[in-house]
This record gives sequence, C-alpha cells and structure tokens, in this order.
Amino acid sequence: MSRVAVVRRVLLGLLALLVVGALVAGFVVVSAVREPLPRTSGEATLPGLAGDVTVMRDQSGIPHLYGDSLTDLARAQGYVHAQERFFEMDFRRHVTAGRLAELVGAAGLDADKVIRTMGWRRVAEAELPKLDPQTRQVLQAYADGVNTYLRGRAPDEMAVEYAVLGLQLPDAEVEEWTPLDSLAWLKAMAWDLRGNYADELARARLSGRLSPAQITQLYPPYDAEAHPPILSPDEWSPPSDAGVTRSAVPSALTTAGTHAGAASTAPADERVTSPGATSAYASVQAALDAVPQLLGRGEGLGSNSWVVSGERTTTGKPLLANDPHLGVGQPGIWIQNSLHCRTVSSSCPLDVSGFSFAGVPGVIIGHNGRIAWGFTNLGPDVTDFYLERIVGDTYLRDGQWEAVTTREETIRIRGGADQRILVRSTTHGPVMSDVLEAAGDAGTRAPTQQEGDENESYAVALAWTALEPSRTADAILDLNLATDFDEFREAARLFAVPAQNLVYADREGHIGYQAPGLVPIRRSSIPRAPAGYWPSPGWDSRYDWEGFVEFGDLPWSFDPADGVVVTANQPVTAGPRPFLTTDWDHGWRASRIAERLADLDKVGPADMAAIQLDSQDAFAEILVPALLDVSLTSTENEPDAEGLLEFTREARELLRGWDGSTPSGDAEAGAAAAYYNAVWRNLIELLFDDELPSGLKAEGGGRYRTAVKALLEDDKSAWWDNKLTPNITEGKNEILRQALVAARLELTTELGKDPSKWQWGKLHRVTLEHRVLGGETVPGPVRWLVNDGPYDLPGGSAVVNANAWDTSQGYSVTAAPSMRMVVDLANLDGSSWVNQTGTSGHPASDHYSDQVGDWVAGIQRPWPFTEAAVRDTDPDVLTLRPETAPATG
Repeated sequence: MSRVAVVRRVLLGLLALLVVGALVAGFVVVSAVREPLPRTSGEATLPGLAGDVTVMRDQSGIPHLYGDSLTDLARAQGYVHAQERFFEMDFRRHVTAGRLAELVGAAGLDADKVIRTMGWRRVAEAELPKLDPQTRQVLQAYADGVNTYLRGRAPDEMAVEYAVLGLQLPDAEVEEWTPLDSLAWLKAMAWDLRGNYADELARARLSGRLSPAQITQLYPPYDAEAHPPILSPDEWSPPSDAGVTRSAVPSALTTAGTHAGAASTAPADERVTSPGATSAYASVQAALDAVPQLLGRGEGLGSNSWVVSGERTTTGKPLLANDPHLGVGQPGIWIQNSLHCRTVSSSCPLDVSGFSFAGVPGVIIGHNGRIAWGFTNLGPDVTDFYLERIVGDTYLRDGQWEAVTTREETIRIRGGADQRILVRSTTHGPVMSDVLEAAGDAGTRAPTQQEGDENESYAVALAWTALEPSRTADAILDLNLATDFDEFREAARLFAVPAQNLVYADREGHIGYQAPGLVPIRRSSIPRAPAGYWPSPGWDSRYDWEGFVEFGDLPWSFDPADGVVVTANQPVTAGPRPFLTTDWDHGWRASRIAERLADLDKVGPADMAAIQLDSQDAFAEILVPALLDVSLTSTENEPDAEGLLEFTREARELLRGWDGSTPSGDAEAGAAAAYYNAVWRNLIELLFDDELPSGLKAEGGGRYRTAVKALLEDDKSAWWDNKLTPNITEGKNEILRQALVAARLELTTELGKDPSKWQWGKLHRVTLEHRVLGGETVPGPVRWLVNDGPYDLPGGSAVVNANAWDTSQGYSVTAAPSMRMVVDLANLDGSSWVNQTGTSGHPASDHYSDQVGDWVAGIQRPWPFTEAAVRDTDPDVLTLRPETAPATG
C-alpha cells in the first residue's frame, strides 16, 4: 500500500473529528470513519443473473468481467461501476437532470436552471423508446446491477462524499438508477464537446467593439497549406450534392422533426449589434458557463488519435493511438474495464476492453477481439443562437406573431425552499436568456431595424443538435460488437452527438476513418460571413436549419494509400462541402504528429507512445526568430537607466539554439521553455487584451498562434497598437520588446534572478481537484484527502503532449490527456494504456490515484486482454452469482 493511501486511511478515521470541529460542532459523523471500499474477492449475490459472472481485478484494480450473456455482463458492469464510482455517477446524474441543488444545495441552482431550460432529461425520455430493443435491455440490466449494489447501503457506506456533504446538508437521499440516467449523461458529453457556440457569441459581442478586419485577424482562416486536413482530395471527395438541402433528421438517427424554413434566397445582413443585443449575448454566455464542466471546456479541449497500417509498422499489423484531451480532476473521467463472453458466439458476442464512463454500459473507446477504434472531437458547428423579438407571450416570425411555448419546472434545493422557473421556447429552441435574472433584463427595449412596441425585448434562443432525440446509445453498443469496417461504419451511422472523428484498425490489417454525427445544413448565411459565424435573426425563417447532412455525405476513408490517418481536431477536408464549421483547431498538433511519423521507416508500439509525449512547440520556429531580431540595446533617446534591457538580454539568450521542446524539468530546454511561454503570455496580453472585454480575454491557444503568425507579417495591423496608451503608437517591435522585458521581470519574481535555473514545470502545474470537495471552501484535511498534486507537467497548448493552459489565467494546466492508449493489432496483449488517476473513486482505495505517477511521467502500463494475460497479473477474483443457483441435470 502506498504512503498516500496509508495516510488517507488514517485521515478517514480522523475525518469525523476534523470536519465536525470545522463545520458542525457536536454532530457525530459515524459514516466518515467507514471505508466504503468494494469487495473484490470471494462471492456476492447479484439477482437477475442467468449464470455466474467472474470479476478479475488486475494489479491496477481494473475489473475484467467474464460471463455468458450480454445482459449478465451489463448487469455485472453496473454493479462494479457502482462499487467503484457511485458518487461520481450520482453527481453526474444530478447535473444532467438539472437536479444538482438536490445534492449540493443552493450552489447548484444556476446550473439546474440552465439544464432544465435545455431539457436534457426530457430529450433522454424521448430517446429511450427509439433505441433498439437489445440496447434497452442492456441499459436496464446495467441499471439493475447498480441498484443491487445500492440496496441495503446507507449513503455514507457508498462514498465518503455523502458523509462530508451531510454535515452541512443532512438527509441525503439516493435514488435507484434508471436507463434515463445513462442516456442523460450522453447529453453532458455532447455539451462539453459541442462546436463553436462560445466563438459565435464572442464574435457577436466583439462586432460593435472591433473593426471587421480585426475580428478576421482574431479568428483567422485555417491554413490548409501549412497544416493539411485529415483527408486529402485523393482519399475522399464529397458527392456533388453533399450538404445540400435535407428535409429532416436522417431516419437512422431519429424520427423526430427538424427546423424547417420556407425561403431559399439569402437574406440581407440583419446581424444585430445594438448595446441591448450585445448585453444579451454576454448574459447568455454567463448562463451557459454555469453548467459544471464534466468533461472540460475551453482551450485545450481536443484529442490526438492516429492509426498506422501494417505496411508501415514493425509488427506487420496496424497500430492505433488515442489520448483525448479533457478537463483535469479527481476521480478521472474514465474507468478502465473489460467485458468478455466466455465463449464468443452470436448469442453472446461481446469481447471488448477499454475506457468507459461510469454510468454508461459498454466501452466508449478501446478494442474488441477483432477491431480497435479511437475518438477525437470533430467539432462541427452544431449550435446556433437566434435573437428573438418577443412581446408578451408571442415572438415575431416572418412578419407574424407566434405563440411562445412554455412549461414550468420545479427545482428542489437541499436545505432550502423549492424554486419554480418558467421555461420558454421558440421554433429554434429554448430561450437561454431567461435562465438567469441578469440575462432576462439584458435585452429589454433593445432597438432593432424594425419598428415595434417600446416594451419589446430581445431574447436569445439556442438551437443544438443534442436536443434532437437520437440513437447514440445504440452506436456505442454496436461499436463494441463490430467485427469489420462495414459494421464499424454502420455503428458510426447512429453516433449523433457529440460528433467525433473515428479512427479504425482491425486484425486483418485494415485501417480507416469515419466522421459521424448530426450536422446541420444552413440554408443561408449572413452575407460576407460563413454559416453559423454570427447569431442569426430569429424573425426571418431564411436563417433556419434546413435539415441535417446525410451520413453518406460525411467524410470517410478506408485503407488510405499512405497508410496513415492522423486526427487532432484539424479540418477533415479542404473542401467546402459538407459545411462543418469555421472554428477548427489550427492543426499544430496534427502536423507535428504527421512529421514524427514521416521520420520513421517503420513504426513500433513504443514509437506511438513516444509521439504522444512529444513536447515540441512548433510555433517557436516562427516566434523565436522574431524575438531574437528585436533590439534590446539602449539608445540616446531611450537610455537603459535601470539596466532592464541587459537584464532581458540575459534571459533572451536562453532562446538562442533552443530546440523548441517544453520539458517540465530539463535544465537547459526547461529554462528556455519557461521564458518562451512567459513571453508568449505577455505578448498575447499586450496584443489583444487592451481591446477585449471582460470574459473574452485571449487564451493563447492554437488559433492565437495562427493569428500572431499573420500579425508578424503585418506591421500595420491595429493590433500592434496598445489602446491603453492613447498618445503612443507602439508598433510590432515595441510590443515584442515589452513582452520580452515583462516576461523577464515576471519570472525573476516567480522563479528567481538566475534564468539558467528556471524550469517550465515550476510554472506549468496541475492539481487533480475533486469536483465537489476539492475547492477552497472545504476544510484543508478534506481537500488533502480527495485532491492530488500539484504535479509539474511538460507540454502545453497546441503541443502534442497537450497539457493546455490559458494565458488569461496563468500557467496552470486547464486540460490534459485524460488517458493514453496504444493498441497493437498484431498482439492485443501487447497493447498499453494509462488513466489520468485510477480505477477507484474512493479516496481510501489503493487505486484512487495509483496511475497518476505513471501518467505524469508518460509511462503506459501493460493492457492485458486475453484471460490468460489477465490471470498472469495475479488478480483479485470476485464471483457474482445468481440469487438462486440454476438447476442442473
């Protein structure tokens, strides 16, 4: 047992006294001293099983399940997930149902308002009857397994979090799990991984503040020449009518209706940029940000995945790598597990291993006995905001006033009085500007281009593909069962939200790619801007969605000639059809991965893992020469009275000869990386933040690298003038000089006077914080129990080892690889994987954070797949038996 685990166990024993003393004197928390750890050996009864299920937990505590039917395996998976991660599951289901306040009190109220307004749970209710009967059986069996574990256990026997929350908010209730709880979680996944909604709102807010040229420079077009898309024209070209008018949601996804309009001519530019509209946009942004980050949001959210054919590998079979970049926290987003039919047959076809979400049956990313697959975020524009002209209970639509749809929602607040909200919707979707009080006032009496009552107001409605009932749950099960590329594509056909890049490899030697998802077709766009670039006037139906791109029109590739597919959130194709989005990742990671692969004659499993750790900042090749050209010599007009320029030259010398790598602790490169990133942060602030409003400060990710690359070649851009110094026009060289000086002063304060001793990892750190109990308002001993870190990390934003950070917030890591895996299709037992934290959600468990050290170091653990390989790990064995033993003879 690790030292940390030992101390955690001791702390559990002291937790009652420590927390009671800090929070509620005299209240004895007996449950806090119990250890709600799962039983991992011996036997347990699981009613509903048709036969025994064996659960073998390997040395990392990862459960490998063996049974004789799909439903038996699903029931056992639900039981095991509840054993290890039930509080996480319960927290997620409260969030996704808009019932967080029932769990954590008034602190969850704003999130509940937003999610109730969008109606995630209501959409899940509409989805359930559309699913294949087999999927519904699996969802129900999974729920039954969860509920068997819950029965007879008090909340504080399930997780220590209930004990801590119960000190301030007693009377916790734990409800039984249902299939709807699993489906609603898929909405949360889609929410955090949706497309460009933040950029759409941001551009609307900036349109009255910045010139069109400045906005274009802030949101530069993708440079396909420097950073090629996923598929070349030789690998995929669209059908002649790809992405043209469709009348409804593709029938394979759902039978629900869609947004439809009546006209086909492009309307005039009716983009509204009045003060009232801009205020409404800002308020809606604040309301949407109230939703807890379950997978993570913002800069750095993305992923790497790539697949290499056997012709280019040392094994003679394909290799597949994946590392999704999501938010950081404890417990980690994924739980590793395997599900095996003892005898794989048509009646029991499951033989799969990989990364799952606690709360959802099956495996999301991984491999089965025949194929492997990985995900990265496709990132299509699947949201649009519509500015609505509402008067009373009607809104304007093509010159007519139509009735607003309304419903009431009651939000229960643990420890407080219930609160009722009125949810309003238009044809485009829920009215998000109603969610928070400030948002509701924002658009009042906003002027428009049309005459109207002085009391009319703007409202902002949200159209989002995930509010269309779909069959993504079917897709997950079908991916688990697929045995070849055709079956893989048929599964992908049902994967509606969130839209993903899917990479594929199989044991027959094939590789492939598929872009699935529900992607809107926009009949027209604002003139002079692409579709979905700005919020649209809801009173004109010509801006409505026409339908959705047919699956057959979405890009795909099978056995590409070059034997490689690299996806890192860059554009799929260089062509305009079908329209997916304007807001791609700008390709810095993808180009570096492709470059590393091209340098190898043959690629081995170790090479795949090594590329995942590549910390080269490719933008340094562009920025560093510009920094080295800046004069740091005093002149007669600008004497260096304080010696700052000499002081800065000493630091700048770190960049001369630097290879662009960003290690956390290397003596030479780490010092250069620290200074380079500090210069970058100060440069971004000097260039952009003088003109950006609060809440829209530059975050310095891949888009900003592309923007600054262009600005370095445009000395006349208005961005080189600091608007905070109205009597001075700085220019490019002066802004670069100021960034060099400011970074030197900053790091002298943070890391010391001697630049040679600076280290990037001392700035670039991560603390894996518990999503409920990890914050500053919780007593220190509890935070120590549930949090991990801080840890020094290499890499950065737009770097393959994507430990991202936000320049507006400092250097701390905001998103990172949530896991890493390399699948060897020549020998599945030769595959490797590592999770960000550990299998267990219990702080007292040896497997709560036992993978963190390897994750930080970039080490992957062996990934046993066959039963023999699992048994070689000397596993703990738990046998789950039916309530009544089956008859014999």
